Amino acid sequence: MNKLTKMIVVLSVIGLVSGGILSLMYQWAEPKIKVNQIKANDAAVFQVVPGTVKYKQISDKDLTYFECYGQRGEKTGTAILCQGNGYQGVIKMMVGVNADFSKFTGMIVLEQVETPGLGAKIAEGAFTAQFKGLASKPPIEYVKSAKPSKLNQIEAITGATISSRAVVNIINKTVQQWQQAK
Repeated sequence: MNKLTKMIVVLSVIGLVSGGILSLMYQWAEPKIKVNQIKANDAAVFQVVPGTVKYKQISDKDLTYFECYGQRGEKTGTAILCQGNGYQGVIKMMVGVNADFSKFTGMIVLEQVETPGLGAKIAEGAFTAQFKGLASKPPIEYVKSAKPSKLNQIEAITGATISSRAVVNIINKTVQQWQQAK
């Protein structure tokens, strides 16, 4: 066997063994990842709609939302799972609206891969806190380098306007889908 053939055989064996190990690790980890995602979604529902004791999950095509109920069975609001493209990848959030859909009750970023130190600030409390008590009609707007002057506005993150805009667009689009579905 010449030198080139030996190299090809050795590299092929290493590649097959590495690929097999990676595949086994993925199969082992996938159920654990799904359980953790369900736990994160569950916790987010209770955080974005205060006063929620129980909820009912509803899935309609590519839309998932959670009808939330309080201690006495009264509807406390709705938590809506929002997902869309950001600057560097998919952003997944949970937003809450009150029972009469007049205000947002909260927002939590569940997954994001935005630029660390800039776009990743969408998951920080200073940004997400802006959504608590935010008017739900008309659709959310963002302002740059200024304080919001309307009840439906948030302040974009300096240096991460694209990520801020993506969050606003994802929420507006998903809420519109939710309104049409119900």
